[in-house]
Amino acid sequence: MEKLLELRNISKSFNKELVLDEFNLYVKRNEFVTLLGPSGCGKTTALRIIGGFEKPDSGSVFFEGQDITDLAPNKRNLNTVFQKYALFPHMNVEENIAFGLKIKNKSKQYIADKIKYALKLVNLDGYGKRSVDAMSGGQQQRVAIARAIVNEPQMLLLDEPLAALDLKLRQDMQYELIRLKNELGITFLYVTHDQEEALTISDTIVVMNQGYIQQIGTPESIYNEPENAFVADFIGDSNIIDGTMIDDLLVEFLGVKFKCVDTGFGKNKPVDVVLRPEDIILTKPDNDTKLKGVVTSLIFKGVHYEMDVMVNGYELLVHSTKLEPVGTEVGIDVDPENIQIMNKPASEDEEVASLED
Repeated sequence: MEKLLELRNISKSFNKELVLDEFNLYVKRNEFVTLLGPSGCGKTTALRIIGGFEKPDSGSVFFEGQDITDLAPNKRNLNTVFQKYALFPHMNVEENIAFGLKIKNKSKQYIADKIKYALKLVNLDGYGKRSVDAMSGGQQQRVAIARAIVNEPQMLLLDEPLAALDLKLRQDMQYELIRLKNELGITFLYVTHDQEEALTISDTIVVMNQGYIQQIGTPESIYNEPENAFVADFIGDSNIIDGTMIDDLLVEFLGVKFKCVDTGFGKNKPVDVVLRPEDIILTKPDNDTKLKGVVTSLIFKGVHYEMDVMVNGYELLVHSTKLEPVGTEVGIDVDPENIQIMNKPASEDEEVASLED
């Protein structure tokens, strides 16, 4: 797929605090890309620069190969859906949706056809005359999306648009966005701090921290093959344990040697070992058990039990469908392919910027 959007060496500061530092990113046509990271990581600033609501201190924004860095927001072939919806309370649903089209001096018939099409697309048939103040949060969000898509943008920018919705409605809207993307062929660039949401809706996830990109990949690769400790810890639950890479395919952690599938780390080198809670296998302890621990806490989560298991002085987080009561001694095992090995950063700055070097 061809590049639709490209950010080149974007830097931005607010009150002398660097928010984006030599930031580079490209988005392919018809892709659903999510910028994911904690508050203050620069994801919304990047989105606002793309939308034309902020100007970078340095660097350039290219859209379809054209430099749009200095172009006004209304001159860009993209639309933004904000967290607060930004609907006009004195206008009904139809009037809100028609706003951008009227500014473009479209005919009444064209506008009427577009409103009808957009309302059907977001499952709001029959709501055209309703006051937006009389609608639920989920319905208001659908109106905001309808208002954006009637302008036929090539890219839709969404800044945490579902954050204010309750869990069930948020999940419903996630699937609606996927459906809209597939039906319309619009490229989506989405900002969120919700890891589960990013994993659910995205073709590509861009994990950010402190103005840097930490990792770019599919949801599967981001979750299963984190490239550093920040990504491993931020995406889902992880146990990050000090270890030593004894040799290729052999690592030691928690005082025990385990076979793994990683190579190229050198011999007897300190590493970070990542174990996902659901990949840890609980067994009955016996003489052949490599690791033994004691269950110290237990929470029922519906689809699994969440347990803390004290193992050689380390509290291991374990997810299992098998109940092990508090105080039970258990054996611990993990398959080689589920042991993820990462280099230890030499410093916090190196950890933040490791993928920018």
